[in-house]
Amino acid sequence: MIDSMRLVKLSEYIRQLINYLLAIVLAVILTVSSLWVLPVQADPAPEISRLSSGTGQVQTAKAPIQSNSFVAAAVNQVGQAVVRIDTERTVTRRLPDPYFEDPFFRRFFGDSFPQQLPSEQLRGIGSGFIIDRSGEVLTNAHVVAQADKVTVTLKDGRILEGKVQGVDEVTDLAVVKINGGDLPVASLGDSANVQVGDWAIAVGNPLGFDNTVTLGIVSTLKRSSAQVGIPDKRLDFIQTDAAINPGNSGGPLLNDRGEVIGINTAIRPDAMGIGFAIPINKAKAIKDKLMRGEKISHPYLGVEMRTITPQLAQENNNDPNSPIPIPEVNGVLVVRVVPESPAAAAGLRRGDVIVQVEGQNVTKAEQLQSLVEDTEVGQALQIKIRRGNQTQQFSLRTGELQTASISRG
Repeated sequence: MIDSMRLVKLSEYIRQLINYLLAIVLAVILTVSSLWVLPVQADPAPEISRLSSGTGQVQTAKAPIQSNSFVAAAVNQVGQAVVRIDTERTVTRRLPDPYFEDPFFRRFFGDSFPQQLPSEQLRGIGSGFIIDRSGEVLTNAHVVAQADKVTVTLKDGRILEGKVQGVDEVTDLAVVKINGGDLPVASLGDSANVQVGDWAIAVGNPLGFDNTVTLGIVSTLKRSSAQVGIPDKRLDFIQTDAAINPGNSGGPLLNDRGEVIGINTAIRPDAMGIGFAIPINKAKAIKDKLMRGEKISHPYLGVEMRTITPQLAQENNNDPNSPIPIPEVNGVLVVRVVPESPAAAAGLRRGDVIVQVEGQNVTKAEQLQSLVEDTEVGQALQIKIRRGNQTQQFSLRTGELQTASISRG
């Protein structure tokens, strides 16, 4: 009985030993097979031997890292030309309380009360990019508007004083001049060739983080400034989902070839991951005038307007509380006529619907605004309207839009 138990235990030990030996052999076979199948990896940072001049000693230098990323290639092409713009301006505010101006109040307290608060230094940060070796920097108007001091920092570490040459608030564009040698220049593309779905690369200094790059696509084209929520501008934006944050303003929006197709300018805090850029062709058209300090003229009619459709007009007309009846047609509704404007002089009224300009049908407010923007100040336009059940023709001569007024057609 004892011998049989010993035999059983011995056979169990032998079986376990055989299993261990088989596992070891299998592991060796798999290791050898993997070494035979997989090629030997080269050193990711190979070193190249070279002789040091004058010493005769052999030194090593790492070969430059090459990237297959089109994003890296595009940024490397333009990145050195992207700059950080810091601004400072002094603001003095008067006391808002009207009692300080009241003669009765001053009889008791005299002139000892200050009329204005102490001056305050306001600082801002934005982005820009160099477009000429002479030192022309393109940026947003709101980045440098009313700045007392402008400082431009290059990616190579140079800090240069900037001078604002010209500002156009309507298109939110500005040109700043810097003086420096061996300046890098960004390559300007053609925004007319941009298509929805193209790659979009935003470069700038968002939230003070210098030299930041974000990637997305062009979401849509010709997004009007009214739709974006900035009615004091006259622009058709490039919309992108590339992350654009405060501080990105004025920086370039690149295509996949490293060409500037837009100037990052606006974000909507209520929209997740949507940014807007001014098409570069708009900047090309006025940058030289801005550099010379010339004023950019913008024609206008002098009406506040809304797009109207027969359905919207019918809803208005069916409302017993509606202030005015609206012709049930497609066109641009005149919501208000600005006093002493070209529209007022021509005889346009609230409730008129503009249906044609120079023989071209208009169905949207943005379309009308674009048509007016493409004219010259003082140019006569033939405008057809619907007033009630009648169709009337007006000859209207455009005026010059003042930047202090809100955006109108």
